[in-house]
Amino acid sequence: MVLWHPSPTGHTNGLYTANKTTTPPGYTGTWTQASPWEGGGVRNRRKDSAQDKFSWSYFSYSPQPSTGPHGQDHWPASYPECGSNAQSPIDIQTDSVTFDSELPALQPHGYDQPGTEPLDLHNNGHTVQLSLPPTLYLGGLPRKYVAAQLHLHWGQKGSPGGSEHQINSEATVAELHMVHYDSDSYGSLSEAAQRPQGLAVLGILIEVGETENPAYEHILSHLDEIRHKDQKTLVPPFNVQELLPPQLEQFFRYNGSLTTPPCYQSVLWTVFNRRAQISMGQLEKLQETLFSTEEEPSEPLIQNYRAPQPLNQRTVFASFTQVGSLYTTGEMLSLGVGILIGCLCLLLVVYFIVRKIRKKRLGNRKSVVFTSARATTEA
Repeated sequence: MVLWHPSPTGHTNGLYTANKTTTPPGYTGTWTQASPWEGGGVRNRRKDSAQDKFSWSYFSYSPQPSTGPHGQDHWPASYPECGSNAQSPIDIQTDSVTFDSELPALQPHGYDQPGTEPLDLHNNGHTVQLSLPPTLYLGGLPRKYVAAQLHLHWGQKGSPGGSEHQINSEATVAELHMVHYDSDSYGSLSEAAQRPQGLAVLGILIEVGETENPAYEHILSHLDEIRHKDQKTLVPPFNVQELLPPQLEQFFRYNGSLTTPPCYQSVLWTVFNRRAQISMGQLEKLQETLFSTEEEPSEPLIQNYRAPQPLNQRTVFASFTQVGSLYTTGEMLSLGVGILIGCLCLLLVVYFIVRKIRKKRLGNRKSVVFTSARATTEA
């Protein structure tokens, strides 16, 4: 069953409507909404002794007895929508995207104005999350989407992966999600998260670069203050615009879901083609500082990313046509070094060939002179 289909309001590109299930079917009892956003998703908990039954993790099995077999392969058992047909993240295949010349440019408003109020930074056990003021909002979308928070997904030290979205089956070391909700239609993030097109999330793929990124350091420098689950601290306001990659006009757009339970299919995703960069030291700080538990025994907060989900019948739109092959900074550097070495080898080959030809010509000249002199003497 295709969950995303053309809307009766005139949009025909499949980006603006969905069938929804807001409460997991088959469950009874009183449901309450916990934190409005946990690890990129809105989390529901039932008020009964079986609450642990509905806890979740990224791994199928965890060293922590309280977690148990509730990894992402098991999410649909407790959160049925996690097994639906319009889930996120996805692997974006650039040769299969559809160019849409009518996609308006994304317009972040207020991102470059830090404001005066400090921002809440929170370790919720699934990710590190930074609150964003409602003065930040997005233009260029069907409605006004106000910022609520941002959070990160990453892998572990020594592992090349960490991002949730992939482009041409290539993951990056981390991914930043900036979460917004439709403030024209809904009064809060938690309300909008259960409604079609209620959320708009920006996905920024992160790779390792040569230098430290000052914008990301505003977040990463405070991780030591929130090492354990449920710890919070305050971060001075800063220019959030600098967290975004260059060339915002190049992006992919598709309909999808939260990437954590309950996996509501309410997200209009914008994944940027260009990447942000952080240093290796910053990446290792992200990978090694946080724990997903409140106290001992400590369980490292690592590999908090969901595997790519089937695209099914959905269409991924692109705002640009030059989709080509994407290379990381390391790949570009390796390619440049390879070309340089190849040119040097070619020059050496040419040099030795020319040298050999010259020696042969010089030998021929000496032979002619010797033969001529000998003939003269005999005469």
